[in-house]
Amino acid sequence: MLQALYAQSFELGWTFYGPLIGLGVLLVLGVPIWVALGLGTVAILSQTQALPMGLMGETLFSGVDSFALIALPLFILTGDVIVTSRLSDKLLDFAEALLGWVRSGLGTSTILGCGFFGAISGSNAADCAAVGRITIPRLVQRGYPIQYAAAIVAAGACTAILIPPSIAYILVGITLGVSAAQLFAAAVVPGVFFLGWIIATNVVVNRRRNYEKSTGRLDPSEVMRTGWEARYALMVPVIILGGIYTGIFTPTEAASVAVIVAITIGFGTRRLRLSDFPAMMERSAEVTGIIGPIIGVALVLSQTLSALGVPIAIVNALGTLVENPPLVIALMFGLFIVAGCIMETTPIILLLSPILWPVGEAIGMTPVHFSVFMISSLAIGFITPPIGLNLFVVSGLTGESVTSIAARSWPFVLGMCVPALLIGFWPQLFFWF
Repeated sequence: MLQALYAQSFELGWTFYGPLIGLGVLLVLGVPIWVALGLGTVAILSQTQALPMGLMGETLFSGVDSFALIALPLFILTGDVIVTSRLSDKLLDFAEALLGWVRSGLGTSTILGCGFFGAISGSNAADCAAVGRITIPRLVQRGYPIQYAAAIVAAGACTAILIPPSIAYILVGITLGVSAAQLFAAAVVPGVFFLGWIIATNVVVNRRRNYEKSTGRLDPSEVMRTGWEARYALMVPVIILGGIYTGIFTPTEAASVAVIVAITIGFGTRRLRLSDFPAMMERSAEVTGIIGPIIGVALVLSQTLSALGVPIAIVNALGTLVENPPLVIALMFGLFIVAGCIMETTPIILLLSPILWPVGEAIGMTPVHFSVFMISSLAIGFITPPIGLNLFVVSGLTGESVTSIAARSWPFVLGMCVPALLIGFWPQLFFWF
């Protein structure tokens, strides 16, 4: 039945553009995203009759009734367990021992610590909050202005959606029908490259402004000591990614194993108590409760747009532009940046990936290349106003205004554009395996 409906030809007029504009207005007014998307979808369906309204409830249920989506709350809970059991502190101590001796060492080790924690939680907000609570006061004591210290953490935490396991890659994989394990494998090199580029940006800024002048030396014994103390925390991403890449378990099963391992380590080190569980479960449920409804209604809207032929219409509208792949990639990059500035990543992935993937396919992109390019571009949106989720998190931690932190974040925004564009234009640099 659905195939027959999709085969119908719809002329896009004000019955489509009117509700779409209304959806945009609701988002600008700050209406909760899932409410705005739901009302917009109902309006489009009622005006266009693209699909029977009765299918909406079925699609809502089937959209979230996915085995792969179980990984989301489990990875979120894993990150919360790591923070509650204070294993995140050990990761940061290890990162500081590795790089704290170089000039701009504390800032550099903070970014590395964000990468370590991101490889466990897969959530940029959790990464930002966990690392920021510990490192921002240290950075200020070392001579960094508090706004720039907050900007370092906000930029470093962007790597949480770039370095597997990443919630963003799970979502785009579900939307485009690509294996999350395949995306995780492809995202490792780009994610580490992004991390290195953010570190390099901080080094350059620090040298120009003389925020920190570390004079210590690399102490192998300190690296060994902190590495040994952080061994349990480092085991978690090794188990997750090792199990996925060797085919022992799926990403969803890996998330289950990660929770069990993290809880076992927490009890084994006596840093986790049964009394901690209600608060941890509540925090994880809150985050999942925000993401879940967005996924459900966004998938209904995506199916509606597909039934209306919007993706094909976009490809046809571009016309001769698809014969110029570099121009199309540049246009997609600009669209991702603008979307990241005004909307959270989850709805962007669910809305834009099915619409723009046909465009990427038309210029010769593979699903993996398109997915990694999209996520890499959207990561920049975490430190760009007005939405910039990471900016709001560090603003809450420091009490500084979002605009003052954003003003110090622009070197990282420019710096992160470079690896994102390299991924878009020269994928052979990253997908050579």
